[in-house]
Amino acid sequence: MRRWLAATLIPLFCVSSAATNIASATGITVKDDYGNDVHLERPARRIVSLSPHTTELLYAAGAGPYVVGVSHYSNYPSEALQVASVGRISAVDIEKILTLKPDLIVAWHSGNAAAQLQKLRSFGLPVFESQPADYATIATSLERLAMLSGTESKGSKAAADFRARWQALTRTYRDRQPVSVFYQIWGQPLMTLNGRHMVSTVLRTCGGSNIFAELPQLAPHVSLEAVIAADPDAILAPDDAKDHPLDDWRRFGKMKAVSANTLFTVNADWLNRPGPRILDATEQVCEFLDQVRTKRSAKSAPSPLSTKPAR
Repeated sequence: MRRWLAATLIPLFCVSSAATNIASATGITVKDDYGNDVHLERPARRIVSLSPHTTELLYAAGAGPYVVGVSHYSNYPSEALQVASVGRISAVDIEKILTLKPDLIVAWHSGNAAAQLQKLRSFGLPVFESQPADYATIATSLERLAMLSGTESKGSKAAADFRARWQALTRTYRDRQPVSVFYQIWGQPLMTLNGRHMVSTVLRTCGGSNIFAELPQLAPHVSLEAVIAADPDAILAPDDAKDHPLDDWRRFGKMKAVSANTLFTVNADWLNRPGPRILDATEQVCEFLDQVRTKRSAKSAPSPLSTKPAR
Protein backbone atom coordinates (compact mmCIF):
# COMPACT_ATOMS: atom_id res chain seq x y z
CA MET A 1 0.00 0.00 0.00
CA ARG A 2 2.83 2.38 0.89
CA ARG A 3 4.43 1.97 -2.54
CA TRP A 4 1.10 2.43 -4.33
CA LEU A 5 0.24 5.58 -2.38
CA ALA A 6 3.68 7.02 -3.03
CA ALA A 7 3.05 6.46 -6.72
CA THR A 8 -0.20 8.38 -6.68
CA LEU A 9 0.17 11.29 -4.29
CA ILE A 10 1.05 13.97 -6.79
CA PRO A 11 1.13 17.48 -5.31
CA LEU A 12 0.11 20.54 -7.17
CA PHE A 13 3.40 22.35 -7.41
CA CYS A 14 4.66 22.21 -10.95
CA VAL A 15 6.58 24.52 -13.20
CA SER A 16 4.71 26.58 -15.75
CA SER A 17 5.08 25.51 -19.36
CA ALA A 18 6.45 29.01 -19.94
CA ALA A 19 9.45 28.40 -17.66
CA THR A 20 12.76 29.66 -19.02
CA ASN A 21 15.07 27.02 -20.50
CA ILE A 22 18.43 28.08 -21.92
CA ALA A 23 21.01 26.33 -24.08
CA SER A 24 24.07 28.45 -24.86
CA ALA A 25 27.83 28.43 -25.15
CA THR A 26 28.00 28.52 -21.36
CA GLY A 27 25.99 25.35 -20.98
CA ILE A 28 22.38 24.26 -20.54
CA THR A 29 19.98 25.53 -17.88
CA VAL A 30 16.39 24.36 -17.45
CA LYS A 31 13.80 24.69 -14.72
CA ASP A 32 12.66 21.53 -12.99
CA ASP A 33 9.05 21.04 -11.88
CA TYR A 34 9.65 23.13 -8.75
CA GLY A 35 11.23 26.03 -10.58
CA ASN A 36 14.79 25.13 -9.56
CA ASP A 37 17.54 25.79 -12.08
CA VAL A 38 19.32 22.66 -13.28
CA HIS A 39 22.59 23.57 -15.00
CA LEU A 40 24.88 21.37 -17.08
CA GLU A 41 28.10 22.39 -18.81
CA ARG A 42 27.29 19.97 -21.64
CA PRO A 43 24.52 17.47 -22.48
CA ALA A 44 24.23 14.64 -19.97
CA ARG A 45 25.74 11.34 -21.02
CA ARG A 46 25.32 9.33 -17.80
CA ILE A 47 21.84 9.75 -16.35
CA VAL A 48 20.36 8.02 -13.30
CA SER A 49 16.57 7.89 -13.01
CA LEU A 50 15.10 7.47 -9.54
CA SER A 51 11.49 6.51 -10.39
CA PRO A 52 9.59 4.55 -13.03
CA HIS A 53 7.82 7.62 -14.41
CA THR A 54 11.08 9.56 -14.85
CA THR A 55 12.55 6.54 -16.62
CA GLU A 56 9.62 6.56 -19.04
CA LEU A 57 9.98 10.31 -19.61
CA LEU A 58 13.70 10.02 -20.33
CA TYR A 59 13.27 7.24 -22.87
CA ALA A 60 10.41 9.07 -24.56
CA ALA A 61 12.57 12.21 -24.75
CA GLY A 62 15.27 10.29 -26.61
CA ALA A 63 17.66 10.06 -23.65
CA GLY A 64 17.41 6.28 -23.25
CA PRO A 65 20.94 5.57 -24.58
CA TYR A 66 22.36 7.74 -21.79
CA VAL A 67 20.44 6.16 -18.87
CA VAL A 68 22.93 4.16 -16.76
CA GLY A 69 20.83 3.57 -13.64
CA VAL A 70 17.14 3.22 -12.78
CA SER A 71 15.02 2.59 -9.69
CA HIS A 72 13.18 -0.64 -8.92
CA TYR A 73 9.96 -1.16 -10.95
CA SER A 74 11.34 0.75 -13.95
CA ASN A 75 9.91 -1.82 -16.34
CA TYR A 76 8.99 0.37 -19.32
CA PRO A 77 10.22 0.55 -21.96
CA SER A 78 11.70 -2.95 -22.02
CA GLU A 79 15.21 -1.54 -22.56
CA ALA A 80 15.09 -0.15 -19.03
CA LEU A 81 15.06 -3.70 -17.65
CA GLN A 82 18.64 -4.10 -18.88
CA VAL A 83 19.89 -1.04 -16.96
CA ALA A 84 21.54 -1.29 -13.52
CA SER A 85 19.13 -0.90 -10.62
CA VAL A 86 19.91 1.65 -7.91
CA GLY A 87 17.33 0.41 -5.40
CA ARG A 88 13.90 1.25 -4.10
CA ILE A 89 12.31 4.63 -4.79
CA SER A 90 12.08 5.57 -1.12
CA ALA A 91 15.61 4.39 -0.28
CA VAL A 92 17.98 4.41 -3.24
CA ASP A 93 21.52 3.07 -2.97
CA ILE A 94 23.63 6.22 -2.99
CA GLU A 95 26.92 4.32 -3.11
CA LYS A 96 25.73 2.41 -6.17
CA ILE A 97 24.67 5.68 -7.79
CA LEU A 98 28.11 7.20 -7.21
CA THR A 99 29.85 4.21 -8.78
CA LEU A 100 27.85 4.87 -11.96
CA LYS A 101 29.49 8.33 -12.22
CA PRO A 102 26.29 10.15 -13.29
CA ASP A 103 26.30 13.66 -14.70
CA LEU A 104 22.54 14.07 -14.11
CA ILE A 105 20.03 12.70 -11.59
CA VAL A 106 16.34 12.77 -12.50
CA ALA A 107 14.34 12.34 -9.30
CA TRP A 108 10.73 12.16 -8.17
CA HIS A 109 10.04 14.93 -5.67
CA SER A 110 7.32 13.22 -3.62
CA GLY A 111 8.62 9.67 -4.02
CA ASN A 112 12.34 9.96 -3.32
CA ALA A 113 13.55 10.85 0.16
CA ALA A 114 14.42 14.55 0.39
CA ALA A 115 17.46 13.77 2.55
CA GLN A 116 18.83 11.44 -0.11
CA LEU A 117 18.36 14.01 -2.86
CA GLN A 118 20.19 16.55 -0.72
CA LYS A 119 22.98 14.03 -0.18
CA LEU A 120 23.35 13.55 -3.93
CA ARG A 121 23.51 17.31 -4.40
CA SER A 122 26.25 17.48 -1.75
CA PHE A 123 28.43 15.43 -4.11
CA GLY A 124 27.95 18.10 -6.78
CA LEU A 125 25.44 16.12 -8.82
CA PRO A 126 22.75 18.10 -10.67
CA VAL A 127 19.27 16.92 -9.67
CA PHE A 128 16.15 17.51 -11.75
CA GLU A 129 13.04 17.04 -9.55
CA SER A 130 10.06 15.79 -11.53
CA GLN A 131 6.47 16.13 -10.34
CA PRO A 132 4.00 16.35 -13.25
CA ALA A 133 0.49 17.18 -12.09
CA ASP A 134 -1.17 17.73 -15.47
CA TYR A 135 -0.85 16.93 -19.15
CA ALA A 136 0.93 20.20 -19.96
CA THR A 137 3.76 19.53 -17.52
CA ILE A 138 4.29 16.04 -18.92
CA ALA A 139 4.73 17.61 -22.36
CA THR A 140 7.21 20.21 -21.15
CA SER A 141 9.06 17.53 -19.17
CA LEU A 142 9.82 15.78 -22.46
CA GLU A 143 11.22 19.02 -23.87
CA ARG A 144 13.26 19.94 -20.80
CA LEU A 145 14.78 16.47 -20.32
CA ALA A 146 15.62 16.42 -24.02
CA MET A 147 17.47 19.72 -23.63
CA LEU A 148 19.48 18.30 -20.74
CA SER A 149 20.43 15.22 -22.76
CA GLY A 150 21.01 16.95 -26.10
CA THR A 151 18.14 15.13 -27.81
CA GLU A 152 15.99 18.17 -28.54
CA SER A 153 14.63 16.97 -31.87
CA LYS A 154 13.33 13.71 -30.39
CA GLY A 155 12.00 15.44 -27.30
CA SER A 156 10.24 18.12 -29.32
CA LYS A 157 8.57 15.53 -31.52
CA ALA A 158 7.51 13.44 -28.53
CA ALA A 159 6.05 16.53 -26.85
CA ALA A 160 4.23 17.60 -30.01
CA ASP A 161 2.78 14.12 -30.50
CA PHE A 162 1.71 14.03 -26.85
CA ARG A 163 -0.01 17.41 -27.09
CA ALA A 164 -1.78 16.49 -30.34
CA ARG A 165 -3.13 13.26 -28.87
CA TRP A 166 -4.15 14.97 -25.63
CA GLN A 167 -5.99 17.72 -27.52
CA ALA A 168 -7.72 15.15 -29.75
CA LEU A 169 -8.98 13.27 -26.69
CA THR A 170 -10.18 16.54 -25.18
CA ARG A 171 -12.12 17.44 -28.34
CA THR A 172 -13.62 13.95 -28.61
CA TYR A 173 -14.97 13.75 -25.09
CA ARG A 174 -15.64 17.35 -24.05
CA ASP A 175 -19.37 17.23 -24.87
CA ARG A 176 -20.09 13.79 -23.43
CA GLN A 177 -22.86 13.42 -20.84
CA PRO A 178 -21.40 13.57 -17.31
CA VAL A 179 -20.74 10.33 -15.43
CA SER A 180 -20.23 10.33 -11.67
CA VAL A 181 -17.26 8.21 -10.58
CA PHE A 182 -15.79 6.80 -7.39
CA TYR A 183 -12.09 6.01 -7.80
CA GLN A 184 -11.01 3.61 -5.08
CA ILE A 185 -7.31 3.32 -4.39
CA TRP A 186 -7.60 1.08 -1.34
CA GLY A 187 -10.24 -0.96 0.45
CA GLN A 188 -9.09 -1.22 4.06
CA PRO A 189 -9.17 1.60 4.92
CA LEU A 190 -11.40 2.89 2.14
CA MET A 191 -9.46 5.59 0.28
CA THR A 192 -9.85 7.75 -2.80
CA LEU A 193 -8.30 10.81 -4.47
CA ASN A 194 -9.63 14.35 -4.55
CA GLY A 195 -10.22 16.72 -7.45
CA ARG A 196 -6.68 18.13 -7.48
CA HIS A 197 -5.09 14.82 -8.40
CA MET A 198 -4.01 13.84 -11.91
CA VAL A 199 -6.56 11.00 -11.85
CA SER A 200 -9.35 13.57 -11.55
CA THR A 201 -7.87 15.46 -14.51
CA VAL A 202 -8.17 12.25 -16.52
CA LEU A 203 -11.76 11.79 -15.34
CA ARG A 204 -12.67 15.36 -16.33
CA THR A 205 -11.16 14.88 -19.79
CA CYS A 206 -13.50 11.90 -20.26
CA GLY A 207 -16.58 13.72 -18.96
CA GLY A 208 -16.31 12.07 -15.57
CA SER A 209 -17.01 13.68 -12.23
CA ASN A 210 -15.15 12.59 -9.11
CA ILE A 211 -17.75 12.26 -6.33
CA PHE A 212 -15.15 13.27 -3.74
CA ALA A 213 -13.50 16.06 -5.73
CA GLU A 214 -14.22 18.68 -3.07
CA LEU A 215 -12.49 16.94 -0.17
CA PRO A 216 -9.41 18.88 1.00
CA GLN A 217 -7.01 15.96 1.38
CA LEU A 218 -5.27 14.67 -1.74
CA ALA A 219 -5.88 11.02 -0.74
CA PRO A 220 -8.69 11.08 1.83
CA HIS A 221 -10.23 8.25 3.80
CA VAL A 222 -13.98 8.00 3.09
CA SER A 223 -16.76 6.00 4.65
CA LEU A 224 -18.72 3.20 3.03
CA GLU A 225 -21.89 5.12 3.83
CA ALA A 226 -20.62 8.21 1.98
CA VAL A 227 -19.97 6.23 -1.20
CA ILE A 228 -23.37 4.53 -1.02
CA ALA A 229 -25.08 7.88 -0.45
CA ALA A 230 -23.28 9.43 -3.46
CA ASP A 231 -24.36 6.40 -5.55
CA PRO A 232 -21.87 6.88 -8.42
CA ASP A 233 -22.55 5.77 -11.99
CA ALA A 234 -19.21 3.93 -12.07
CA ILE A 235 -16.56 2.63 -9.66
CA LEU A 236 -12.95 2.41 -10.82
CA ALA A 237 -9.90 0.85 -9.17
CA PRO A 238 -6.28 0.16 -10.20
CA ASP A 239 -5.65 -3.33 -11.55
CA ASP A 240 -2.68 -3.98 -9.24
CA ALA A 241 -4.59 -3.56 -5.97
CA LYS A 242 -3.90 -6.67 -3.89
CA ASP A 243 -7.16 -6.48 -1.95
CA HIS A 244 -9.45 -6.80 -5.04
CA PRO A 245 -11.35 -3.63 -4.11
CA LEU A 246 -14.25 -4.01 -6.53
CA ASP A 247 -15.43 -7.37 -5.17
CA ASP A 248 -16.87 -5.95 -1.96
CA TRP A 249 -19.25 -3.61 -3.84
CA ARG A 250 -21.24 -6.42 -5.45
CA ARG A 251 -23.21 -6.98 -2.25
CA PHE A 252 -24.79 -3.54 -2.65
CA GLY A 253 -27.03 -4.46 -5.56
CA LYS A 254 -29.14 -1.30 -5.42
CA MET A 255 -26.20 0.97 -6.19
CA LYS A 256 -26.22 2.22 -9.80
CA ALA A 257 -22.69 1.05 -10.54
CA VAL A 258 -23.39 -2.41 -9.15
CA SER A 259 -26.77 -2.96 -10.77
CA ALA A 260 -25.40 -1.79 -14.14
CA ASN A 261 -22.15 -3.73 -13.65
CA THR A 262 -20.08 -0.64 -14.32
CA LEU A 263 -17.19 -1.66 -12.07
CA PHE A 264 -13.86 -1.28 -13.88
CA THR A 265 -10.18 -1.86 -13.21
CA VAL A 266 -7.73 0.48 -14.94
CA ASN A 267 -4.11 -0.18 -15.86
CA ALA A 268 -2.24 0.99 -12.78
CA ASP A 269 1.08 1.71 -14.50
CA TRP A 270 -0.61 3.86 -17.12
CA LEU A 271 -2.71 5.86 -14.68
CA ASN A 272 -0.40 6.08 -11.66
CA ARG A 273 2.77 7.11 -13.49
CA PRO A 274 2.67 10.72 -14.74
CA GLY A 275 4.39 10.00 -18.00
CA PRO A 276 3.45 9.70 -21.68
CA ARG A 277 1.30 6.61 -21.09
CA ILE A 278 -1.17 8.70 -19.08
CA LEU A 279 -2.86 9.15 -22.47
CA ASP A 280 -3.30 5.37 -22.73
CA ALA A 281 -4.97 5.55 -19.31
CA THR A 282 -7.15 8.41 -20.51
CA GLU A 283 -8.32 6.43 -23.54
CA GLN A 284 -9.10 3.43 -21.32
CA VAL A 285 -11.05 5.48 -18.78
CA CYS A 286 -12.94 7.32 -21.54
CA GLU A 287 -13.97 3.99 -23.08
CA PHE A 288 -15.21 2.77 -19.70
CA LEU A 289 -17.28 5.91 -19.17
CA ASP A 290 -18.76 5.55 -22.65
CA GLN A 291 -19.88 2.05 -21.63
CA VAL A 292 -21.67 3.65 -18.68
CA ARG A 293 -23.43 6.09 -21.00
CA THR A 294 -24.47 3.31 -23.37
CA LYS A 295 -25.96 1.23 -20.56
CA ARG A 296 -27.67 4.28 -19.09
CA SER A 297 -29.24 5.18 -22.44
CA ALA A 298 -30.43 1.61 -22.99
CA LYS A 299 -32.01 1.52 -19.55
CA SER A 300 -33.83 4.83 -20.03
CA ALA A 301 -35.11 4.01 -23.53
CA PRO A 302 -38.81 3.03 -23.63
CA SER A 303 -39.46 -0.66 -24.11
CA PRO A 304 -41.15 -1.55 -27.45
CA LEU A 305 -43.57 -3.78 -25.53
CA SER A 306 -44.80 -0.83 -23.55
CA THR A 307 -45.75 1.14 -26.66
CA LYS A 308 -49.45 0.94 -27.44
CA PRO A 309 -50.26 0.12 -31.08
CA ALA A 310 -51.73 2.92 -33.14
CA ARG A 311 -55.51 2.68 -33.66
